[in-house]
Amino acid sequence: MKNRTLKPILLTIAFLAAFGAGFAFSKIVSDTPGTLTMKKVTGIGGIFFKCKDPKKVKEWYSKNLGLQTDAYGTTFEWRTGADSTKKGFTQWSPFKESTKYFEPSTKDFMINYRVENLQALVVLLKADSVTILDTIESYEYGKFVHILDIEGNKIELWQPNDIEYGKIAGGVTK
Repeated sequence: MKNRTLKPILLTIAFLAAFGAGFAFSKIVSDTPGTLTMKKVTGIGGIFFKCKDPKKVKEWYSKNLGLQTDAYGTTFEWRTGADSTKKGFTQWSPFKESTKYFEPSTKDFMINYRVENLQALVVLLKADSVTILDTIESYEYGKFVHILDIEGNKIELWQPNDIEYGKIAGGVTK
């Protein structure tokens, strides 16, 4: 008699646990409740490129194109289309041509893409056999991970914390 009573209870608990796990996963990867889709890339977070002399390149861009450069390049501040009260940032950075930061790619550039949910995106990318080069690193201004595209271009994915990044960028508005 106990097994007959216990079996429906255990089945109900198992069903509720499975439902809860499925709901939690859909919430993680969903931008619309009830769907298993998510926004992946939401914008350009940065453009990085190799050059012979980053200092001279920054000076040239400053003089000729008006970029307000610093040790890293320049930061472009903008407002998000969905909510114009929120700031977003895009970084522009020249690197020495000898940098190892773009490896294993042999290309002279790397693009940083802004994403909403890096952890969920990495799960989806792994499921699609995308090469993930490192683990997610967290800083006060966001989370980062690097991947390779189909042609071996290294890509940096960034889940930004724009409030903290804005403090670091020093309120650059160019």
